[in-house]
Amino acid sequence: MALLTLIRHGQSTYNLENRFTGNTDVELTPLGKEEAKRAGEKLKNITFTTAYTSMLKRAQETLQIVLEELKQTTIPVIKIAAFDERRYGSLQGLNKAETALKYGDAQVEIWRRSYDVCPPDGESLKDTFNRTVPYYKQEIEPKLKAGETILIVAHGNSLRSLMMYLENISPEAIAEVNIATGSPRLYTFDNELKLMSVNYL
Repeated sequence: MALLTLIRHGQSTYNLENRFTGNTDVELTPLGKEEAKRAGEKLKNITFTTAYTSMLKRAQETLQIVLEELKQTTIPVIKIAAFDERRYGSLQGLNKAETALKYGDAQVEIWRRSYDVCPPDGESLKDTFNRTVPYYKQEIEPKLKAGETILIVAHGNSLRSLMMYLENISPEAIAEVNIATGSPRLYTFDNELKLMSVNYL
């Protein structure tokens, strides 16, 4: 049996301000740090062997807080751009409500939620999938097969990409999926990595 845990970083300053963040490297808010601490508390019964995160400090700090809460700060931590948030291009830093007034709610929703439509000068979820999932398959699946217990702390869209792969979610259905900040998602697999269960904490 293999166990994989995914956590979206805690609330960031741009989350709080309702801005498009993308790969802008913003900080956690005090609430975001508390969300990370609570995530760690929920995982007290799990011993991780390896952790992965993105190159962005909001994910890295969330992971650090989780591992401190678990007293597991000595495990290997791998930081990799494959798990970075998708780039929102020229929308990054803009307020989402103001952007919706300018372009219309429908257009903004397409930019945010569709699978293969890019925001101006940015990445689509498909682009994010094409860098996140191959890395996962190459680097993490062999470790899961070997019995390691893996923790990934990343971002809404890089994790939505992984969910598509892990849960066989269609491009149409993923548009309805939103991942809360700081909420662990646990995947249990058999020895051949067939998905047995998904639990939300």
